[in-house]
Amino acid sequence: MAELDITSPLLSSPSSYQPQTVLTVHDYQDSEPSNLQSSLPTTVLHQNHNHGRTRNENGHHSSPNPYEFLRSGGFSVPASTTVDPFRNETPFISGIYEVIKIVLCLPIALARLVLFGASLVVGYMATKVALAGWRDKQNPMPKWRCRLMWVTRVCARFILFSFGYHWIRRKGKPAPREIAPVVVSNHVSYIEPIFYFYELFPTIVASESHDSIPFVGTIIRAMQVIYVNRFSPTSRKNAANEIKRRASCNVFPRVLLFPEGTTTNGKALISFQLGAFIAGHPIQPIIVRYPHVHFDQSWGFISLPKLMFRMFTQFHNFMEVEYLPLIMPSDHQKQNAVRFAERTGRAMASALNVVQTSHSYGDLMLLMKAAQLQQEKPWIYMVEMARIESLYHISSLEAVDFLDKFLSMNPDPSGCVKPHDFLRVLQLKACTLSEEIFGFLDVEKNGSITFKQVVQLPMPPGGFPSSVYLCLLVSTTL
Repeated sequence: MAELDITSPLLSSPSSYQPQTVLTVHDYQDSEPSNLQSSLPTTVLHQNHNHGRTRNENGHHSSPNPYEFLRSGGFSVPASTTVDPFRNETPFISGIYEVIKIVLCLPIALARLVLFGASLVVGYMATKVALAGWRDKQNPMPKWRCRLMWVTRVCARFILFSFGYHWIRRKGKPAPREIAPVVVSNHVSYIEPIFYFYELFPTIVASESHDSIPFVGTIIRAMQVIYVNRFSPTSRKNAANEIKRRASCNVFPRVLLFPEGTTTNGKALISFQLGAFIAGHPIQPIIVRYPHVHFDQSWGFISLPKLMFRMFTQFHNFMEVEYLPLIMPSDHQKQNAVRFAERTGRAMASALNVVQTSHSYGDLMLLMKAAQLQQEKPWIYMVEMARIESLYHISSLEAVDFLDKFLSMNPDPSGCVKPHDFLRVLQLKACTLSEEIFGFLDVEKNGSITFKQVVQLPMPPGGFPSSVYLCLLVSTTL
């Protein structure tokens, strides 16, 4: 009898036997034949009677896929970026120098506060006069009303002065409106809209919630603002059409957009919304920097009153504005707003010397939700929502709902949830199937899961939205 090795079958299979397991072998085109063996997976599967549990080359058991019947394969979670685009570097007053400076600047701060209030009131009154009796908001503001708005624009410069921006360094010049009907800028603080109002007097795109802000709502209406509800597809579509209409007509002011959709700390450029790029017009990017040593002026994860107080109590705040060369869309990019946005983003990130990330306003929502629920490290729950939404079709509102559910599982300070809390919240019984479900999510096999693993549940090929899929995965266990 032939000598058997450990891999030989105990019983010979009949010739008519049809295998039940199909292995897909990928063609490693980039590998040389001599290196092909090293590029192949090294996991060896061993079948046993415990629900088909697998064992890797190190002998460790890994949980099988309890959702294979839904055509859901195993999944891995990409490593998170170490960049936090929303964290203010100086959220608290620290150091003797800062304390002494604030004490010395308190009388100056009071004078600045008076100047700020007076400028705001005068600008508001001038804007009310300019808007009085104007009903035709679909057409450009008449010239005489625009001339009245110069009073408000001068007041805006006084407001910048009151915040400590005594001089502002500029590099380059804004292109004529006829050449660049659309301008885009990074968004670091509430200072940029005030500066652009004074410098360019553009039409802006803003959230509908800004209309109800006292004083500010009236002034931005004079800028013939285009309102948008970021969570309404219909509103976003209407805003994109209005941007295209106004950019195509030279009698309107140029259109200014902050494609990031929220403020960051200026250390990264987050994902762009596509509203500025759909029209396919030439775009002039503008970048803003706030050089600092002791006081970070970014409106990151910090309250507005605290930021204003710190600005009032500085000797001087530095601001640099650079007008970049025009970016002309190619014929292909006129039809593809995504490529146009990527090209513009690369140019701005290169000029700023910062990295680009896939964070979005949705990550700020997750950050605020985690902070609201008093998590020790709320920033660890950011997942780069732009990529999540693109790959897994999870909206920001759905992600916030997922986070609310996840935080009820009582994660530890590092954001990890243990099996017993997972089963408790989902009301699952402790059994082999529940163990396999947890093991399926525990891609690192360390006995815990993170929010990023939960929110990136894999979908069946060509399947349904992840929100429905997640509900289905849970429901199959009940």
